[in-house]
Parts: sequence; C-alpha cells; structure tokens
Amino acid sequence: MITFLTEYAGFGRRTLALILDGIWMYPLLILLLYLSYTGSPITLNDITDPNYMPQYEWRTALIFYALPALITIWFWIKYSATPGKLLLDCEIVDARTGKPISFKQSVLRYVSYSISALPLFLGFFWMLIDKNNQTWHDKIAGTIVIVHDESQVSLYQLAKDYI
Repeated sequence: MITFLTEYAGFGRRTLALILDGIWMYPLLILLLYLSYTGSPITLNDITDPNYMPQYEWRTALIFYALPALITIWFWIKYSATPGKLLLDCEIVDARTGKPISFKQSVLRYVSYSISALPLFLGFFWMLIDKNNQTWHDKIAGTIVIVHDESQVSLYQLAKDYI
C-alpha cells in the first residue's frame, strides 16, 4: 500500500541498481553469445567481401535483445525487482495500489524503456523533477519504484509471508 510514509527510490539508487544489473547480465550475455557461435570466427576478409552473408545474426539478436527482456520481466514478476534493485532494497509496484506489477505492466514498462532513452535519456532524468521519482516508462506502465521498508509492513503480513 502506498502511504505518506512511502519512500520513493531516487535517481542515485536506481542508477546504481542499473549498473549492478549490467555487471552481472552483460558478461553472462557475452558468454552465451561466445558459446553459441560454433565454427570459424568472422574475419576481416569476410566483412569486406561484398557477397558475405553473416549466418548467426539471429543468435546475436536473440541473446542481446530477447534474452535480457525475458530475464528482466521474469525478475519483475517473480521478485518485483531485478537483482540490482533487490540489493538496494528497491521494489517495483503498481502506482495506484502498491501491489506487485502485472505481466502486462512488466512488458509495457520494458518496451517503454526505449521511449525514456530516445531523447537523450530525458525520460530517465525526468525522475529528478517528478514528485514520485517516476520515469517516463514508469508513467506509461503505471508503476513506481519504492524503497522496500519492512518496518512499514504489519506484523500480520510479515508472518503471513514467512508461514
């Protein structure tokens, strides 16, 4: 539930969470890409040959576009945060109810990242002037990122979560 005591995650915390997510995700993606290429590597002669047709571009697209989307959306649905946000006690919730976000909101939020990034990352910097620290993709998906504070959760709810 969103109350007047709710603390919205700020720019520094969210930026650090994004950096932490990149630290574990991109080496994993590069390793998967490396393992997916079998056969001889692409050489300079291949690239300069006008008849050269790369055979493995679908793997690159799958690993660097589809896989991060699936991983991120899965974390948002399962844990209401990515590992970086979890380390910094952040939680992505529905802006109206304060409950975990739906699959639809997760997909919309992920797709809306490009809208936030396109005009010189203005959509990300928007949180610096927004009263709830919402970015454009948060506004589009109807989400907010809050600092998860267990002291604001009732004892009944805490006990229910662990039983």
